[in-house]
Amino acid sequence: MEKETLAIRLQNERTKHHEHSVPLYLTSSYVFDDAEDMRAQFADEKEGEIYSRYANPNVQELIDKMAVLENAETGWATASGMAAVFTFFGALLQSGDHIVSARSVFGSTHRLFTEILPKWGITTTYVDFDDYEGFENAITPATKILFLETPSNPGLDIIDLEKIASITKRHSLLFAVDNCFATPLLQRPIDFGADVTIHSATKYIDGQGRTLGGLILSSVEIIEKVKAFARHTGPALSPFNAWTLSKSLETLDVRMERHCKNALEIATRLEGHEAIECVKYPFLKSHPQYEIVIKQMKKGGGIVSFELKGGLEAGRKFLDQLNLFSLTANLGDTRSIATHPASTTHSKLTSEQRLEVGITDGLVRLSIGLEHIDDIWEDIHKALK
Repeated sequence: MEKETLAIRLQNERTKHHEHSVPLYLTSSYVFDDAEDMRAQFADEKEGEIYSRYANPNVQELIDKMAVLENAETGWATASGMAAVFTFFGALLQSGDHIVSARSVFGSTHRLFTEILPKWGITTTYVDFDDYEGFENAITPATKILFLETPSNPGLDIIDLEKIASITKRHSLLFAVDNCFATPLLQRPIDFGADVTIHSATKYIDGQGRTLGGLILSSVEIIEKVKAFARHTGPALSPFNAWTLSKSLETLDVRMERHCKNALEIATRLEGHEAIECVKYPFLKSHPQYEIVIKQMKKGGGIVSFELKGGLEAGRKFLDQLNLFSLTANLGDTRSIATHPASTTHSKLTSEQRLEVGITDGLVRLSIGLEHIDDIWEDIHKALK
């Protein structure tokens, strides 16, 4: 079956009640048939549920669906996207190990690399997203993982996954990609040579601003290491959130179709506007990495970034004039959202650090929702005046 069909039809086996929609399994633990059954499951000699921090039917259904969508062997689910990022690095790295990362990463990921992981002797070297020689030169004998986001948040920089994969294969490194902006329906990094795909399911996977969740998708070998770490550190996804996210996957295809259509239309209308310096959207032919985009993405996604003339004050004033758009730090919602990264999501970075990743004072990030295109544009057009 096609991926869009599998996102709808893959589900747990029906119980004796023959329910059409998968039921919730709101239980913290499970009972065993007898002492031998209990012993065998704790010894990993027999499949089964022991405790919902370890495994839960709702969580497993979500993992199974996402693994199929990402062409991964299996996966692990966590309580949030950042829990997925931390769990992955915590499970795979030791003190003294080294990460090479694209410079353009989410603000919390940056703080993980620069403030939290160094506590355990794990260091990171940043490389500009388009410096492929720099990625290779940054690798040391201690390097274990190469990490990147594409499209990046919020600058929408695009990195050639095949080029990076060829580097990581030569040096026997793990190649991990944050695929949050694209979702598996627009881009599958594993198809281009990545070893691991990470998601904040809070964004487009849920798509309605209701819940938190994170996912790590990879091979059985890698996920076994993630599982061993996560079972005892406890970043578990709740069964209810997993159920919600699994149901959300049933509408991911139709939602992304509308997100992408609306976003491309808004980006096209914004190009050349007198109040704007430049517009960034992956499927605009003016995007600097357009040739890479059309090679590895099916559509451009739902995020549009643009640079306002007038800097910080212009960015704040623009947000204050919006009526339809929500002002919130989330993205990937059915409702359109506007964010000013310099004063919100990336405000903890110094001005120099922000400029290094292309975040200027006038940069605005729009998460284009599912409202009627004319209403979305009217709100932006009035605010730009």
